[in-house]
Amino acid sequence: EWTACLLSPSLLSALQLLLWHSALWMVQEATPLGPASSLPQSFLLKCLEQVRKVQADGAALQERLCATHKLCHPEELMLLGHALGIPQAPLSSCSSQTLQLMGCLHQLHSGLSLYQRLLQALAGISPELAPTLDMLQLDVTDFAISIWQQMEDLGLAPAVPPTQATMPTFTSAFQRRAGGTLVASNLRSFLEVAHRALRHFAKP
Repeated sequence: EWTACLLSPSLLSALQLLLWHSALWMVQEATPLGPASSLPQSFLLKCLEQVRKVQADGAALQERLCATHKLCHPEELMLLGHALGIPQAPLSSCSSQTLQLMGCLHQLHSGLSLYQRLLQALAGISPELAPTLDMLQLDVTDFAISIWQQMEDLGLAPAVPPTQATMPTFTSAFQRRAGGTLVASNLRSFLEVAHRALRHFAKP
């Protein structure tokens, strides 16, 4: 019953808009990579370290939510995630089948920017979780900046930033905590794909 009351036309419209916006980013002109990439090893090693740090932050947030608020099963909250309009960032250009340098970097930055804003929307989650959330948000921001700077160095940064879609609105402490569980879980899945792509790019 609590999921049904969360469904509203405005939330569903926001979810559709976010999914449409993400789909646009998936359609990018890019050249498939060969065995090696043109990305500096120093950048790749830094990114791999940032992936590990953000993954640890996300795991810490999930563990705190589980221990303190008994939100231990993200799969059971997926319906709530749809009701709240929590999107997932695509990484189709970073998959092993269609790995593309330009497309992957764009989707990495776009996805990290999305998670930055989702984490901002969770502000006020709870006093005891605020430091963990703040650290996760800071490390996601640093990772996004690293990707953007490399895109600029390669001349791949878009001249005009994409239009930002509407974020979900959390209207209760429970929604923020449940949203935090889902956002952290989705972010960790996103980073698993990113990690595989970055390791491929780092191969000599």
